[in-house]
Amino acid sequence: MRIFEGAEVVSTQVGGRELSLETGILGHQAGGAVTVRYGDTVLFATATMSKDVRAGINFFPLTVDFEEKLYAAGRIPGSFFRREGRPTEQAILLSRLIDRPLRPLFPKGMRNEVQVIVTALSIDGENLMDPLGIIAASAALHISDIPWNGPIAASMIGFVDGEFVVNPTNTQIANSSLELVAAGTGDNILMVEAGANEFPEDMMLEALKLAYDSMQPAINLIEELRQKVGKPKSEVKYYLPSAEFQEQVSGLAHTRVSDLLAAGLDKHALKDSLNEVRVDVEESLVDDSTPEDLAGYDFSEAMEGVIKEATRRRILEEGLRPDGRDTTAIRPIRIQVGKVPRVHGSGLFMRGETHVLTIATLGTPGDAQRLDTLQPEDEKRYIHHYNFPPFSTGEAYPLRGPKRREIGHGALAERALVPVIPEDFPYTLRLVSEVVSSNGSTSMASVCGSTLALMDAGVPITAPVAGIAMGLVQNMDTGAYKVLSDIQGMEDALGDMDFKVAGTAHGITALQMDLKIKGLDFQILREALDQARAGRLYILEKMLEAMPEPRAYLSPYAPRILTMHIDPEKIGKLIGPGGKMIRGLQEQFGVKIDVEEDGTVYISGDGVGAEQALDEVSRMMEDVEVGKIYTGTVVRVEPYGAFVNILPGVDGMVHISQLADYRVEKVEDIAKLGDELTAMVIDIDPGGKVRLSRQAVLEGWSVEDARSRDRGGDRGGRGGGDRRGGDRGGDRRGGDRRGGDRGGDRRGGDRGGSRY
Repeated sequence: MRIFEGAEVVSTQVGGRELSLETGILGHQAGGAVTVRYGDTVLFATATMSKDVRAGINFFPLTVDFEEKLYAAGRIPGSFFRREGRPTEQAILLSRLIDRPLRPLFPKGMRNEVQVIVTALSIDGENLMDPLGIIAASAALHISDIPWNGPIAASMIGFVDGEFVVNPTNTQIANSSLELVAAGTGDNILMVEAGANEFPEDMMLEALKLAYDSMQPAINLIEELRQKVGKPKSEVKYYLPSAEFQEQVSGLAHTRVSDLLAAGLDKHALKDSLNEVRVDVEESLVDDSTPEDLAGYDFSEAMEGVIKEATRRRILEEGLRPDGRDTTAIRPIRIQVGKVPRVHGSGLFMRGETHVLTIATLGTPGDAQRLDTLQPEDEKRYIHHYNFPPFSTGEAYPLRGPKRREIGHGALAERALVPVIPEDFPYTLRLVSEVVSSNGSTSMASVCGSTLALMDAGVPITAPVAGIAMGLVQNMDTGAYKVLSDIQGMEDALGDMDFKVAGTAHGITALQMDLKIKGLDFQILREALDQARAGRLYILEKMLEAMPEPRAYLSPYAPRILTMHIDPEKIGKLIGPGGKMIRGLQEQFGVKIDVEEDGTVYISGDGVGAEQALDEVSRMMEDVEVGKIYTGTVVRVEPYGAFVNILPGVDGMVHISQLADYRVEKVEDIAKLGDELTAMVIDIDPGGKVRLSRQAVLEGWSVEDARSRDRGGDRGGRGGGDRRGGDRGGDRRGGDRRGGDRGGDRRGGDRGGSRY
């Protein structure tokens, strides 16, 4: 690759492939700009900071966006305008993945606006973007003038054929039982996002250690790039209360705050009581503080500091939390299934003040979500949506569609449940988790509610899944810490870790971790995993008390789907010119028919119509066999014989001499238009013309006997071409017609598929 003058390029080996960073050519007016290449996947990241602070804000305005450009994969967007529109769900999830490990490393009290943009320039379809996006953003920030306590890097870990793989390719991920992305510093891991197929805790910990080790070369590479081209960090103002003012506020508020925390109040009572303390303390400070102190954010920050310090001290010293629980206790659990009529399945999961109602809907394969993204997948048949309305926290604000957090929580719950959906379950599944009351751990409550909804709908999941959110309070000076099970909102906000673990009784199916401190000791991580497992098993026990197993039958309101398999070469015959044949079948039997590329056919509709459509498709795919007896309809009569439709699209001719076991003077004496006629196939010529004999059936002749007595010459029927349908076996009368295995002797497509 040619290196232009002014460019700086550094590279190293990661996962057996070259990782390179380039700066100096693209984005030279940004605060920092880096192009990352791994294989033929190329991402371009910029990081820019505003010089001024927006008036009236009391938060750090960081935005991270992943720009998904389809030209990177040589594709034109499928939208009407043929350009990228609003971010796809996959782009939003990748933006969140990049944001989460970056955010805690910015200096506290920073108010300058910072914008990080990562753009996909080239995608090779094998090297996945997830870890590269984090590396690119980290490098852009680290060489920029923006204050930031990096660098960080990321790696992906898979588990293929019994071995861990660093940065697996897309092909390897398809066969992997683990898909873990971790980001961290040179000290330890900061962020984890993982999906797994019931992975044991000890192996998950091993994967995390490997992820940490494998990201170190990239961290060193980013540091090398900064040493060569890094800009001096800008001087910015940090909006923090002075030590004197913090001490003044603490002296007025600490005792009252500690007393309220010990009172065991519920969420809203505690919030209201703490607000009363805020008002009283603020009034007390009016005479002692300048107007600037109270007009700014010093007081708000100082009060938050008092509440945080009192809460954390009580947990560390007494092992007691704001609601009075010890560190391992789970809030009271209540469960109700089948709460909503008419829907296909519903589950209400209540844990303390967190209540989530999940609704399950079963659709046909044609209802699958089509994806137009840079990710390898092109469709989804399991869809999970998570909604967090304002009333769930007692607030009121306009509804403007799902936020990034809602999309992320829905994706986490989806990842947790995908491993337990049977691969042969033919339905498209959409689950919607409605948060009706929130006080922490709503994403994990969504996992529990979704398991209940699936079981209520009669979906034969392989194992129930539960989830729990873990927290951490650690004194960085002394090293003392407490791991908290089932954290509530206040503990999430004031703690050092949000660690969500979902899984079955056998192992982990999804894991998500975010740290607010610079690193986490692996011993603490092991303790958190073990404590999460104990909590998960307790929750599963409560769930199974309410719903021991999936219902034996699907909801009566769900569509019924029959499946069969046909020769992929015959898909065109089933669909017909311009879709004429498949549309006709759907209209005739009142069903919906979906065909996969591998020849799998899904027929959905009411029981009778679906069965009839399945029979018709089987007949269409059937081969005409010499020696086999068919019953068909007379479709044409000529002086020399009758033409009989024996299979859809296949006619055969019975010569007048073969119509009966006696001499027939006139064809119409035996066969009129519309009559049913039973005859044996005695010959198929090279052109596909089919000859039939009714006399052979009446006399009990063999094919050879019928051929030796055939006086009809070589005038054949109108059967067409190659009619080798799927394998339909011997006698049509075989096979159990009541559902289940339809294989037997039915001929045509493989009828042994699932019948839900």
